[in-house]
Amino acid sequence: MWRSAVMAFVVLATASSCTWVQLSRNGDNVRVVSATEVQGCKSIGQTKVSVRDTFVGDLKRDEGKVARELMTLGRNSGADMGGDTITPASEVTNGERSFNVYRCMP
Repeated sequence: MWRSAVMAFVVLATASSCTWVQLSRNGDNVRVVSATEVQGCKSIGQTKVSVRDTFVGDLKRDEGKVARELMTLGRNSGADMGGDTITPASEVTNGERSFNVYRCMP
């Protein structure tokens, strides 16, 4: 029985260190800046992205990892919308975050 518990712990620990969200080729060209840095940029809209913030039941994932994955998804989504810059528009809540999308480069 204890072997099953140890095995489950090893699987969870290994899975928690993996990054499931990959930055797309176009997302790599999207920068993340503060709202004060987008003056003169064209607003394209807003995107809302989400990832799982729990493993099984109420076991929470690392908040930093969730935030990084949301930032990556925000960059990918911003690129898909034709943007080159995003700014956070909300805090991370239940594995979700909104971003404003802009086109700043000609």
